Amino acid sequence: MTTSAQLCVMACFIVTVGLTLGFRPKQHMEFTFILPAASTECFYQTTSRNSSMEIEYQVIAGSGLHVGFALISPTGHRVISEFRNSDGIHTVDAAEDGDYRLCFDNSFSKLSEKMVFFEVIINSRSHVGGDGDEWVNTVVSDSVVEYKLEEIRTRMDTVYWHLEKSHQVQTVLRAFEARDRYLLEDNLWSVSFWSCINLMVMLTVAVTQIYTLRRLFDHTKRVCT
Repeated sequence: MTTSAQLCVMACFIVTVGLTLGFRPKQHMEFTFILPAASTECFYQTTSRNSSMEIEYQVIAGSGLHVGFALISPTGHRVISEFRNSDGIHTVDAAEDGDYRLCFDNSFSKLSEKMVFFEVIINSRSHVGGDGDEWVNTVVSDSVVEYKLEEIRTRMDTVYWHLEKSHQVQTVLRAFEARDRYLLEDNLWSVSFWSCINLMVMLTVAVTQIYTLRRLFDHTKRVCT
């Protein structure tokens, strides 16, 4: 086989692998929602046994930036329970098949609603191997054996999971940036408001002092000696 033909076969092979990896079932979910005051919101995530579930949440806006969080298994067992946290990262090995419940609690805040961001990543141990076998079976030509298919498959899977992790980190950084921006804007409003109050008080005191001093020398009566 000539060099050009080998390069052509290799290019087709890489395209096939990329398309196969791109059509994997989506195992990553992220969501931003408003949690009303004095309420609890729950979300459900279907997970299979022997899979690991990565959960990360962040309170972006709201008074205090605190919520309660609980992860409940399909049988009702409370896996994780937290109270009044602004953020959290958890990795859980799923021991049951079914819908895990993610609950965010704002019942302790009677007036302030919260904006909450969370994401869930499911890492299935059997998922990587199954997808790898699919694209290996699509290549039947003996001419590509010399390119070490197993090594290429391992590297492609590694690149795929690194990209997923990069996407996760970027999403979390965006959530941190949104919370920091909210805090800066809230602090700016507080500083501006109290600065105006202090300025008005200073002007009022200055006007009062000037008026009092003028009244002291405003007597028109003459004293006869």
